Amino acid sequence: MTDSKNEKHKARMQARKEIVDAGVAKAQQERGVVIIHTGDGKGKTTAAIGTVARALGYGYRAAVAQFIKGTWECGEKNYLESSPLLEWQQMGTDFTWETQDDAADRAAAEKLWAHCKRWLADPEIYLVVLDELTYALNYKWLDKQEVLEAIQNRPAEQSVVITGRGAKQYLLDAADTVSEMTLQKHAFHAGVAARKGIEW
Repeated sequence: MTDSKNEKHKARMQARKEIVDAGVAKAQQERGVVIIHTGDGKGKTTAAIGTVARALGYGYRAAVAQFIKGTWECGEKNYLESSPLLEWQQMGTDFTWETQDDAADRAAAEKLWAHCKRWLADPEIYLVVLDELTYALNYKWLDKQEVLEAIQNRPAEQSVVITGRGAKQYLLDAADTVSEMTLQKHAFHAGVAARKGIEW
């Protein structure tokens, strides 16, 4: 790189650094946040569980509730559940198009929500993941006002990650950070089976 190009690069990076530093200086609030991963693309649960691994790595307590899921083996659960810092509960039913039993699904969701309410009131739990919560709300298995109040009234230092397709506006409004996974292409649509250790 020539001296001229290097100087231009240095000037651009210095300008960028000043922008970043100004943003960091403004971000002075210390509190837990609500994060939502939604959209039709792959990776919502994967991102949430990655955050669990990060929290555990710093010695924080975490809890995971998986709505919808519960009959398939879960590689992340297999690996992480031995941690004494983690509690992991599943709804224990299959996908709704497999169970075809709304009353049973509702009862299972309510049972799982009882664990969630306990976690959301516990100041010792640093992170709570509500995986596929959007389905439980959209199918009206849970009362949305009760869910919102539990999230809003949680301990100040606790963060919550919510995943699932079709997050409604009221849920997005309650969040601090929202990411939408957009589907561009998926191997399944080309007839490739879900792969152990990759998709599940």
